[in-house]
Amino acid sequence: MSATPMRRPLADEVAAKLQDGVAQGRWPVGERIPSEPELMAEFGISRGTLREAIKALARTGMFEVRRGDGTYVRATNEISGTAQRIYREHSDRDVLQVRFALDTQSARLAAHAADAHVVQLLRALLAQRDEAWKARDFQAWSQADWQFHLEVARASGVPLMHEIYEGFGDVFHGAKMVQRLAEGFDGCLREGHETLVDAIEARDPEAAARTVIENLDYCMTWMP
Repeated sequence: MSATPMRRPLADEVAAKLQDGVAQGRWPVGERIPSEPELMAEFGISRGTLREAIKALARTGMFEVRRGDGTYVRATNEISGTAQRIYREHSDRDVLQVRFALDTQSARLAAHAADAHVVQLLRALLAQRDEAWKARDFQAWSQADWQFHLEVARASGVPLMHEIYEGFGDVFHGAKMVQRLAEGFDGCLREGHETLVDAIEARDPEAAARTVIENLDYCMTWMP
């Protein structure tokens, strides 16, 4: 006789529905979700169940509960929500330390997996980065630089690596804000960028990791 499968707790089901609503763009980041009575009627649930679901998503950083005002969307998924919480609770220096682990492993894996198309894309992004830096267009520089690192993570061939990077984009950008405004900071450093692409093209994972470390060591010297 087969055992009857245990049903998922109702609050977890409601939390999943709320997550889906955010993911599908029903409630954009920064906007308030519907009131408790509206959601209770929509899902056919009690106030206690709804509050339990919202509290769970608030713990992940996806939602922010403002007393007397309502619940607001802070992030599109749990990874991004965790990133937002980390950014509030930890320094840029701490965030950069995490990048030593993520960036070096992404670089190693990309050196094994990347093809000529990826190498071409990475070089094009670095050309955009250099042009933006020379023009003192810091926003365009930051976007091109971040897209470069995001594509390296994608080139690792590990979807979770790319997902983590995508979710932590605002956090990693935050670590760059101090650097790019500091007089004397080199926004076109070759280490971890052009030399990284060279190592990826040469399929040399250790050289790829070394140049990433050189770049991050340089960035660390600009941390407050």
